[in-house]
Amino acid sequence: MSVKLEQRGDVALIVLDRQDALNALSFAIIAELEKTIDRVKEMPVRALLITGAGPKAFCAGADIKELRNRPLAAQRQAIEHGQAVFAKLDDLSVASIAMINGYAFGGGLELALACTFRLATRNAKMGLPEIKLGLTPGYGGTQRLPRVIGEARAMEMILTGRTIDAEEALRLGLVNRVVDGDPIEAGLAFASEFSGYSLPALKFAREAVQRAFTVPVREGLKIEADVGTLAYRTADAEEGMAAFSEKRKAVFRDE
Repeated sequence: MSVKLEQRGDVALIVLDRQDALNALSFAIIAELEKTIDRVKEMPVRALLITGAGPKAFCAGADIKELRNRPLAAQRQAIEHGQAVFAKLDDLSVASIAMINGYAFGGGLELALACTFRLATRNAKMGLPEIKLGLTPGYGGTQRLPRVIGEARAMEMILTGRTIDAEEALRLGLVNRVVDGDPIEAGLAFASEFSGYSLPALKFAREAVQRAFTVPVREGLKIEADVGTLAYRTADAEEGMAAFSEKRKAVFRDE
């Protein structure tokens, strides 16, 4: 299996393991990743961490050999399938973290962009180099990258196809943090910063922020009011406020 799944405490861990090809996304791996994300939905976890096996690459992108000499209908179907698989990360009830350890190019960076958070090791290299092949990003890069770093910076990265390192990615806001030490342990430590909070509240907050980029401000404020009201009605909200008043740590039960 090229996509491995395990549970580390309350975090699901997906590892892309195709090191001989720098963990590149073949069509078979995309299908395997889809099944794996569906399995995560059934796991009793509070976050998802995705990384690549080995020290060289998170994911080097698409398997170029598979893209040649394909009918247009098959190519469009493959693009739409990849988009749908990555979109499943948005549908998870828990937040996801991409731990970018090494190369994250093309579809690899697009996979990371589909996650809630992105961390990078100091040797990380990122880019959307499709333009150099006469192609364009197809797994969400043209839509998610501008939302993360802004239109002008995204346009530059996509039209030049240039590679950026971890420090530049941090300055651009492409990654949340640059980390040292073992990548998986760093990812788990980051997950622990939010995974102990109420899952319903976390999901409501994620939904509100995500909708901010798709609707006008007035409608976004209505969504914020809606999810804020729903959160207020949960037992976790009552526990959180009671714990604050009683100067103790809240014990959330995801209710």
